[in-house]
Amino acid sequence: MKHFLIIWSLLFVSFPAQAVIEMRTFADSAQEDRYKALINELRCLVCQNQNLADSNADLAKDLREQTYKMITSGASDAEIVNYMVARYGDFVLYRPPFKSTTLPLWIGPFVLLGLGILGLALVIRRRNRTPDEALSDVERTQVRHLLDRDD
Repeated sequence: MKHFLIIWSLLFVSFPAQAVIEMRTFADSAQEDRYKALINELRCLVCQNQNLADSNADLAKDLREQTYKMITSGASDAEIVNYMVARYGDFVLYRPPFKSTTLPLWIGPFVLLGLGILGLALVIRRRNRTPDEALSDVERTQVRHLLDRDD
């Protein structure tokens, strides 16, 4: 019974691992290296946070197949990337080019970081302020007047 459970658990665990494996044959190792590099650099449009190599989505499978066909037919890396960008836009690239349409992608994180630092500085400044600095001149005069009256 113990052996049955071990074999069953190993079989159950191995199914997801086998789901992503695709057997490809290449003319030489250079083509295979190019294929691996490209599918690691291109983003899955369905998953958005995974590259084509890691994604198991149907579209990612199709794009891996298209990449494979283009490599084996003799297309260059630039031609493959240009094909994918023409068809799916700059979002398919993990490192989109710096141009006006991708400007928010490049500058946005720095703007958000700057706003966060500014907000933190304002909060710290307000906390460190003495109560007297928080009052206007008129309010300070009124408080002094009230304190003098109590004496």
